Amino acid sequence: MNRYRTLAANTIILGLGQFGSKLLVIVMMGFYQSALGKTGYGEINNIIDTATLLMSLVTLSIGESIIRFGIDTAYDNKQVFSIGLRITFLGVACGVLFVPLIGMLSGIFDSAVLDLLSRYAWLTVLYVTTGSFKSTCALFVRSIGHVKLYAIDGILTTVMNIIFNVILLFTFNLGNLGYLLSVILADICSIVFLSLTAKLNRYVTLTGHDRGMIITMLRFCIPMIPTSIMWWIINVSDSFMISGMVGFDASGVYKAASRFPSMISIFSGIFSQAWNMSAITENNSSTIGKFYSNVFDIFQSTVYVIASALLLVIRPLILIFCDEAFYEAYLVTPFIVMSVVYTCFSTFMGSVYVASKKTMRSLGTAAVGAAVNIGLNIVMIQLWGVLGATLASFLSFALIFAVRAVDTRKIVSMDLGLRKMVINVALLLAMGSVIFFVKDNDLMYYGILAAMFAAALLLNFRAGVRAVRMLLKKELSE
Repeated sequence: MNRYRTLAANTIILGLGQFGSKLLVIVMMGFYQSALGKTGYGEINNIIDTATLLMSLVTLSIGESIIRFGIDTAYDNKQVFSIGLRITFLGVACGVLFVPLIGMLSGIFDSAVLDLLSRYAWLTVLYVTTGSFKSTCALFVRSIGHVKLYAIDGILTTVMNIIFNVILLFTFNLGNLGYLLSVILADICSIVFLSLTAKLNRYVTLTGHDRGMIITMLRFCIPMIPTSIMWWIINVSDSFMISGMVGFDASGVYKAASRFPSMISIFSGIFSQAWNMSAITENNSSTIGKFYSNVFDIFQSTVYVIASALLLVIRPLILIFCDEAFYEAYLVTPFIVMSVVYTCFSTFMGSVYVASKKTMRSLGTAAVGAAVNIGLNIVMIQLWGVLGATLASFLSFALIFAVRAVDTRKIVSMDLGLRKMVINVALLLAMGSVIFFVKDNDLMYYGILAAMFAAALLLNFRAGVRAVRMLLKKELSE
């Protein structure tokens, strides 16, 4: 199997497992909004965003090392998993000690967000604990080649989460408490499932951990902690700053508007998981530059087509799947779509740092974007509210991509297809303008958007033909 077929096969397997589960979440979005309301929906997303950051902090981003060294056959899988579990356990234990600090800060500062986190502090700790161990187990399973099992686990976790949501949210009306407990219980089910099916006990040793291996893994992942913080700032600061400057209702609308553009992230996330495996495996190949160029050309074309298709149908999607209180969310989706597009491209460039073990460079480029994002948010949210936050995110991610595109050329030389990129961006911005300024939901509105979508298809058609030809090649060489 050539490397393109391997990449495609892993992407398809992961896609079958994860796209279905993500789609279920989107289908359920209207039910969540109805059960929680605007304020509750904004609150629960703030809690989850905080927990996501804490998982990276308390585990020292060890998941990044589990993937990098678990795939690499030069390292002992038993050591990789045991060290990952040990660091996860110690990190969670230390994190518990800082819980009282949240209550203290809430008492000192008059902040709605801090007050919210204080009320759900111990439940958030439990959420972080189960999520951290679930992530450690799942990432290790994927790193040792059980891609199908990893995909099945994604579906199982989502199904269990929805079942618990129906019971706790809709039957017992537990609100935010029920939502958080649903995720916690689903993660526990996932840990048990993976432990039994992958027989993870075979890879666990409580003693004899290689000190040199511990240092190697920590040296790789520790720079990823501030990197994760920077990504969190860019991705999540919008929501927190909207909550603080405009209110939880506006934050809820922002999160609702972000759900459908996250479909692009679903594709990108699935592809990135498969791509990182290929990038690590092929890192020492003599034709690595051409490999990156070919894959990025196909990847960016796919992202642009998905993004333009989403903009074409974003208004009816919002009307169908969102609660009536969130209908205006479609107006702010264009810049969210653009920011997600550049998030995808920045993540692709980040794979160069992972494969080459140059994670400090990843930190530097993310820090630039985070600083710009905060500055733009302060100004733009005051001027334009939720719309300002979406514009700030778009500009920040575009900057990160530009910096990484220049920086990664020192490691791998690849062709980014800048001419095609400029035309595609112009088409997306034009579609966004139609969505924002044309208020009538009529035939002319959809006709203009359909024409622009057709132009995007034609522009990116050749990349699809190239992809088919590469998949049909029998040889590993280009």
